[in-house]
Amino acid sequence: MPDPLVARLRAVGCVFAEEEAAEIRRVLGDDDSAADAVVAARGSGIPLEHALGTALFAGIEVEVGPGVFVPRARAETLIEQAVALRPEARVIVDLGTGCGAIAAALASRLPEAVVYAADLDPLALTFATRNANRYGFTVHEGDWWDALPPALRGTVDLAVAYLPHVPTARLDEIPGDYRTHEPDLSVAGGVDGLDPLRAVLVDLDDWLAVNGILVTLVADEQLDAARAVSYVRRVHLVEG
Repeated sequence: MPDPLVARLRAVGCVFAEEEAAEIRRVLGDDDSAADAVVAARGSGIPLEHALGTALFAGIEVEVGPGVFVPRARAETLIEQAVALRPEARVIVDLGTGCGAIAAALASRLPEAVVYAADLDPLALTFATRNANRYGFTVHEGDWWDALPPALRGTVDLAVAYLPHVPTARLDEIPGDYRTHEPDLSVAGGVDGLDPLRAVLVDLDDWLAVNGILVTLVADEQLDAARAVSYVRRVHLVEG
């Protein structure tokens, strides 16, 4: 028998209707009226995560909402590689945290560490604060390293950053629901997509501990250029 929720999602244009139906039921259970509201939101172009108010990321659930960057599944590899590279890290920073998904995942994986999350967007930080209260990290508002307490300078064992890295000319290639409902500052990386990485690298050595490292993700086609930008730095580039 056809699934009526899948049918309704397909009718409003959802390409991955089966997957979305499963996620709606996971979050809402059998609440048909709430599910209908989510379907209507999807039909108007609102991302599923915004409509549900939650997203799954790296095995945990985080709050997210309209106007805030939705955690991407491809960023989960940052968590795996960061933990593998620095399992002993005690001071961890998530730069450009958005809703705090990476900080939350790192706090969950490395419970003995103190995790700090930084972002410039006050709206994103409202959700990051909620997730911080749940997963045990602290949130700071400001531009990259400048957001952090000065006492952390020279002590950061592990910095992780899912930086904006979409080149200006390719912003229109972002799926329409995300492009419309996420702020430019969360995705736009300048002409070659690497301006945020350059900004972070300026003060990197001042903030990292002696054996500290930055783990960040770039697109496959950006890898050579990113290596050229960061070749003398303590940076681990993840392709994604």
